[in-house]
Amino acid sequence: MNIIQAIILGLLQGATEFIPVSSSGHLVLVPWLVGWDSPGLVFDTVVHWGTLVAVLAYFWRDWLKLISAWLRGLVRWDWSDPLARMLWLLIVGSIPAAVIGFLLEDFFESLFGKPAWVSVFMLVTAALLALGEFLGSRTRKMADVGWLDALVIGLAQASAIAPGISRSGATISTGLFRGLERDVAARFSFLLATPIIFGAGLFKLMDLGAMADPVAQIPALMAGFLAAAIAGYICIWVLLRYLQRGSLYPFAIYCACAGVFFLIVAWLR
Repeated sequence: MNIIQAIILGLLQGATEFIPVSSSGHLVLVPWLVGWDSPGLVFDTVVHWGTLVAVLAYFWRDWLKLISAWLRGLVRWDWSDPLARMLWLLIVGSIPAAVIGFLLEDFFESLFGKPAWVSVFMLVTAALLALGEFLGSRTRKMADVGWLDALVIGLAQASAIAPGISRSGATISTGLFRGLERDVAARFSFLLATPIIFGAGLFKLMDLGAMADPVAQIPALMAGFLAAAIAGYICIWVLLRYLQRGSLYPFAIYCACAGVFFLIVAWLR
């Protein structure tokens, strides 16, 4: 992979990690469509770390308040502060993806080499987005998020380990199913992304030692990382503002069209 390809894929990752159209699906299908070599799971992990930097840069004040409140609650053993409670909810919501990802890692990794399956999963994302928008009551605010909400949204996040199922799409749609307002569901989704992206990235760092000539690949990895971080930050800002008034239907239509297109290409090939 050259640096230009790395930048393009990094921009793609940064944009599609938060825009609900599946970053992993695009990282599989776009190189496959244009005939590039697969970027591999290590590159996928590095650009995910770029999006981690983006979400931390955007929400650093929120995380500082959450962690401070949680530590005060730990010292006093008093969880009445809503911010301390929210961090517990994010911990609970992160457990399903961590457990399922660890137990079924080999199975999910095998899907990255199957463009037809990735295309099908993009159609699943389209259905989730459309149903979430159609069925969601959108009346509950962040203070209304409870333990069951966190667990159910966490299970949705776990399903997005499969390439083609959008993590943000699955979690935001599930938040809408649970009655959350669009921007509240998106904000909870982005906060929930932080620990799972960090954990997955930390776990995959071990694969760097198995890379062929890792030093030679550092420029491309760094280019992809920076591109993902910049694009991710911009897309968080744009999407949170868009969802204050806009719907998920345009993203559902895009995922449906992309899924059908790539299925046809896979069939023709």
